[in-house]
Amino acid sequence: MSSKYLVIIGDGMADLPIDELDGKTILEAAAIPHCDSIAAYVTGLTQTVPEGMPPGSDTANLSIFGYNPRDYYTGRAPLEALNQGITLGPDDMAFRMNLVSIRDNSMSNFTADHIESEYASLIVDRLNSKGFKDIEFYAGVSYRNLMVWRNYPFKMAPVTIPPHDIQGKIVDTYRPLDSGADRLAEISEEARKIIAEVSSQNPSYKGNPTDIWIWGAGRKPALKTFAEKFSLTGKTVSAVDLIHGIGRAAGLSPVSVDGATGYLDTNYEGKTAAALASLQNHDFVFLHIEAPDETGHEGSLEKKMRAVEDFDKKVVGPMLKSLAQFENYTVLVMPDHPTPISVRTHTPDPVPFAFYSTDPIFEDLHNSYSSKSFSEKSAKKSGLFVADASHLLDILISKNFSLLK
Repeated sequence: MSSKYLVIIGDGMADLPIDELDGKTILEAAAIPHCDSIAAYVTGLTQTVPEGMPPGSDTANLSIFGYNPRDYYTGRAPLEALNQGITLGPDDMAFRMNLVSIRDNSMSNFTADHIESEYASLIVDRLNSKGFKDIEFYAGVSYRNLMVWRNYPFKMAPVTIPPHDIQGKIVDTYRPLDSGADRLAEISEEARKIIAEVSSQNPSYKGNPTDIWIWGAGRKPALKTFAEKFSLTGKTVSAVDLIHGIGRAAGLSPVSVDGATGYLDTNYEGKTAAALASLQNHDFVFLHIEAPDETGHEGSLEKKMRAVEDFDKKVVGPMLKSLAQFENYTVLVMPDHPTPISVRTHTPDPVPFAFYSTDPIFEDLHNSYSSKSFSEKSAKKSGLFVADASHLLDILISKNFSLLK
C-alpha cells in the first residue's frame, strides 16, 4: 500500500510572547492537544522565508511546497492567476487587487470588512466595463481579486507594498512606484468612482470598500511538478487562490469546498472531509487554513486564540483520527510564517513544525527531537533546525536526511 502524505498549514499561527498571556505565545497558551500529540513524535524549527525576501504567504508556502523562492518566485499574483485559469503570456504582468477601506487617507481595513464575494464581483464587472486598454480584472474570493496588464511595456514590475503591511498608515507614500505607476494611479482613481457608485446602488451587501490596492505583481512562474519531484499525485484544499495556484503550478489539483471563506466562519468540516476524500485516491494533500492569519492581521488576541484552537479541534484532530485508516502515512503540521497580533503583519522569523509518521525510518528523529507541546519555544528547545523549509518534503517524502545537516 502506498504512503499517504498530508500537510496541514495554520496560516500565520506563530506569534510573539504576549503580556496578557503571561509572556506566552498563542501556541503556548492555546488548548491544542492534537498538535501537541504530533510534536510528541518530532518537532523543530524551520526558515520558510529566505533572508532578504519579503515574508509573504507566497514565499513561505512556496518553500513548504518544496520550492526555494530564490529560484522559483516571480510574484504572488501570477500564482493566484494560475488557479483562476487565467492564461498569462510572456509579456503579461499579473497584479493582486485588494478591495480595501481607506479612511482619512489611511489604510483602515485591507479586507474592506471582509466584503462579500458577490459585492466584489459587481465592482470587478463594472471595472471591466470601462474598457481600460490592455487591462483585465478578475473576481476572486471576497477582497482578493486580480488585475492583468496585457503586453506590459516595462521590463520590471512596479514597486508595491501589501496593504496588510500598512494598516493605520497614511497611504500616499506606499502607492505603486516606478514602472507603470502613473497608469496604475489612473486606474485607482477611476476605481474609486466606480466603487462609490456600486456601493450606493447596493447598500445591503456586507463590506465597506472605498478603493482598490494593487500589489504582488509578477510574470508566469514555472515549477517542476510533484510527479517529477516525488512521483506523487495530489490535491490542495484551501479558501485562497494562492495555495491552489502554487498547487496547479506543481501539477496538483484544487478542491473547491462550499463555505470555505478563509475566516473564522469557514467550513472546517467540509475542508477536512475534502482532504480525506482526496487521500483515498491520491498520495498527497496540502490542507490550508487561513483564519489564524486573518485574525493576526486584525490584532485580535481573542479571535486568533479561537482560530488556533479551532484549527486544532476542527481540522488536526479529525484528520488524525481519519488517517488511522491508512497503513502508511506521514502528517506535517505548521504555520507558514508568524503573523504576530502586536505588529498585525507577517514577520520572517523561523516557525515551528511537527510531524508524525508510521514509517520506522524516522525513529531516530523521534528519539532525538520530540516534545510534549507544539510551540515556538518547544520547537527551538528540541534542537532540530531545518534552515531551508523547501527541504522539508524532500526529508519526509524522499527520506533525504542529508538535508538535516
